[in-house]
Amino acid sequence: MPFLKIKKPQFVSVALLFVTLILGIILGQLLDTHVRAARETGVIAPDATPLSIPQAMPVGNEFTKLAKRLEPSVVYIQADYLAKASVVKKGQQPEEGGAEGDDPQNSDPGDLLKKWFGEGQAPPHSFRQEGSGTGFVVDKNGYIITNYHVVDHADRVKVKLHGDDKEYRARIVGSDVETDIAVLKIEAKKPLAPVQMGNSDSVEVGDWAIAIGSPFGLEATVTAGIVSATERDVKTFQHDIQTDAAINPGNSGGPLVNIRGEVIGVNTMIATQTGSYMGIGFALPSNMTVKVYNDIIRGGRVVRGSIGVKYPRAENHETLEAFGLDHGVVVEDVPKDGPAGKAGVKDGDVILSLNDRPVRDGNDLIARVADLPIGSSALLTVDRNGKRQDYKATIEERASVWREELAEAGAPAPKPEPPSTKAPEPKFGITITRVTDTERKELGVMDKIGVRVVGVDPGSFADDIGLTEGDVIVSINRQDVGSPADVLKIQGSLKGGQAVALRVVRAGGARGHKDLQKLWVSGRLPGE
Repeated sequence: MPFLKIKKPQFVSVALLFVTLILGIILGQLLDTHVRAARETGVIAPDATPLSIPQAMPVGNEFTKLAKRLEPSVVYIQADYLAKASVVKKGQQPEEGGAEGDDPQNSDPGDLLKKWFGEGQAPPHSFRQEGSGTGFVVDKNGYIITNYHVVDHADRVKVKLHGDDKEYRARIVGSDVETDIAVLKIEAKKPLAPVQMGNSDSVEVGDWAIAIGSPFGLEATVTAGIVSATERDVKTFQHDIQTDAAINPGNSGGPLVNIRGEVIGVNTMIATQTGSYMGIGFALPSNMTVKVYNDIIRGGRVVRGSIGVKYPRAENHETLEAFGLDHGVVVEDVPKDGPAGKAGVKDGDVILSLNDRPVRDGNDLIARVADLPIGSSALLTVDRNGKRQDYKATIEERASVWREELAEAGAPAPKPEPPSTKAPEPKFGITITRVTDTERKELGVMDKIGVRVVGVDPGSFADDIGLTEGDVIVSINRQDVGSPADVLKIQGSLKGGQAVALRVVRAGGARGHKDLQKLWVSGRLPGE
């Protein structure tokens, strides 16, 4: 049977077609396998090269160094304000005109423990408001400078150091309303790191300015800018430094430092239409701050001199020009029993110089007189109807000369708290009573265990950690308590500054005892 012969070129073409087909099938299977494998492993972009994180290499600059150096010296300040409220019945919502609190139900007069801080029944409800600010350490023994308005009228002031979770109770050593400066003192167990004060007279427009503080409660926030202006007469006795370093609520009382890390001012206020930073902030110069601080630690307050004259608040350039003068202060009023009045100065006089130095304006006159010692003599050169005359006035204390005016201008400074000679005994600040057997069953508490909280002192340790009326304390530092006496015994063994943890059973919600919470509440006792 004859065979069909295929020509050689035709055979090669068929072979190549067959090989190509096989290779296409194999390649397709490989690609399909690769894609399915990528999908199975979760790789969305298999042809992308993964990024790597390089080894940490701090960039470092002068601001970095300043931040690390100054952060231990800048503190966070929290001021508590306890608003008064009416006494209300147990379980009643606080409202205006509430009645006096009734005795708690199921209480035995023999078991009811008198409050740690005094006599009587459960205290009224209180509403705590908190304010915050910044301060900075100026003495290793715990002295701190801040703004007066940060602690004004505060019932309690707490200080927190950077990197330290402990809160320190601070006492107010003294304050000065007119420069908005207050000095605090905390009792730390180790020497603190004070800042280095600078000379604000050397500050120039364009210098670097760095602000450190706790804006909106965000501790250890560092912002930078420049000195925008100096000698801004924002308030009496304040020739402030203006800066564009970001200053916001909470920065008050914090330091403004130069590029060398020296404090050149205390951040005090901002110019704003929104309540937040708008590029203009003011700081009390360090030289004035140092003077105020030194007066406070020596005598508890700032003593300023006065000659007893009033002058127009508005600029009087036209008035002086009309009188043929280019400087001076026009006397608007001078009390006869004041230093200048006694010396012979009259209304309408123009004070040209003080102790032979020209007087630029009213702020210049007040600032210079304020620095003169009480009882010293001041030579006043005045222009009266075109004639120059000299008068000698005896400097008196400003607070005495303008007693009524200062009282009307603002509230008095907070009274300094006297230094404690003995550490106070730690107190929880609660009123407690026994728990009945029926209540123990409802609360699921073991037999003979638990005491009920029927009152919490405002601003106390118990208030701080969130104890509320109705809570049942079953243990303190893992020691079971079954009576007020047990609580007193444990409390007596504790020291100021010690951490305390209380196990509490709390009824909550509309279902009462059916909704129970078992939780730990803890905190650190006030004191060292």
